[in-house]
Amino acid sequence: MEGVVSVFHNEKKQLHTTRSWDFLGFSEHVRRSTALESNIIIGMLDTGIWPESESFNDEEFGPPPKKWKGICQSSSNFTCNNKIIGARYYRSDGYFAPNDIASPRDSEGHGTHTSSTAAGNSVGKASMLGLALGTARGGVPSARIAVHKVCWSDGCYEADILAAFDDAIADGIDIISISIGGFYPKDYFNDSIAIGAFHAMKNGILTSVSAGNSGPDPETVFNFAPWFLSVAASTIDRKFFTKVKLGNGATYEGVSINTFDLENEMYRVIYGGNAPDIRNGFNQSTSRYCIQSSLDKTLVKGKIVLCDYISSGETASAAGAIGTIMQDGYFQDVAYNFPLPASHLALCAGFDVSEYVNKTRKPTATIFKSIARKDELAPYVVSFSSRGPNPITKDILTPDLAAPGVNILAA
Repeated sequence: MEGVVSVFHNEKKQLHTTRSWDFLGFSEHVRRSTALESNIIIGMLDTGIWPESESFNDEEFGPPPKKWKGICQSSSNFTCNNKIIGARYYRSDGYFAPNDIASPRDSEGHGTHTSSTAAGNSVGKASMLGLALGTARGGVPSARIAVHKVCWSDGCYEADILAAFDDAIADGIDIISISIGGFYPKDYFNDSIAIGAFHAMKNGILTSVSAGNSGPDPETVFNFAPWFLSVAASTIDRKFFTKVKLGNGATYEGVSINTFDLENEMYRVIYGGNAPDIRNGFNQSTSRYCIQSSLDKTLVKGKIVLCDYISSGETASAAGAIGTIMQDGYFQDVAYNFPLPASHLALCAGFDVSEYVNKTRKPTATIFKSIARKDELAPYVVSFSSRGPNPITKDILTPDLAAPGVNILAA
């Protein structure tokens, strides 16, 4: 067919996310040219944006730059402003799941997070329920944002990604940011991000991409074309610790973001392996990991559950647990948040807690609110960040650089 270079399947891709800019040496008080910054337009290809966030307030912004040629697909629940100057959404198959919003509005949270990280306004007294208190801001707070919603609850499709690249180039965007990747590496000619970024490069537009979240094994990088900037995730010098105190007086520190307060009250502890929901077909081999609705509510309710694996905590919470202690050999470089008080212990500490629980007639424990502490080892590439080398062109260094990507407070 005339004018067609190649044809490939419309496959699905997936999403890859206060203190970070100071840690990089870019102080809030560094001398900046807001006039120059306000002429920069960053195109975000992601899940959309939540425009009411204070990070996107346009109170101090003038009209969009004259070079801007884009549009705002406004609706009854979405409008642009002089900060979010453009917004589009793409769904080539026309299907919207019940929890999707057919507008540029973000229903997943990922796009709002990445947009504010790149170009969010300075927002004072920002925190996560008291943790990480400070001023949250993007890398270029005075820049404009153009939103391209290409990701939905079921993923991000390549036809939509390519259409968004075309619009971003035509609209006058200066930089494209995309934190999306495939499920396996693809050659340059069959990857929508590589193709779109190549056309952006030909038009003088830099595309910044996430390397991926499939580390730490080698050759796990998904975005590796030589013509864009592939960014790995590294840590900052702030880490969140959550203390666990046992009934015998012993204390252990795990890694998590826990904003719940048990007020130092001791609760009974039960090992997940001793609380399988037998009536629904589960046994110890599943309940020990506290996953897949495997816990018996009558045994778990009101207790702290000890689990042999780091999970979402949703199973323990749904079963009525008051908290959960997770212990395994998984990496301790990321602090996750959970729907109930929780602490993720390293293997040695977890072994001690497990021994106490299994050898004590009525074991008890409590979980404290998290505290922030300086991480003297930072920065280092986090365990989940995808590694090189470039699986197609092995003599090209990939990723190109690393930047903070762990426990970042954003909109």
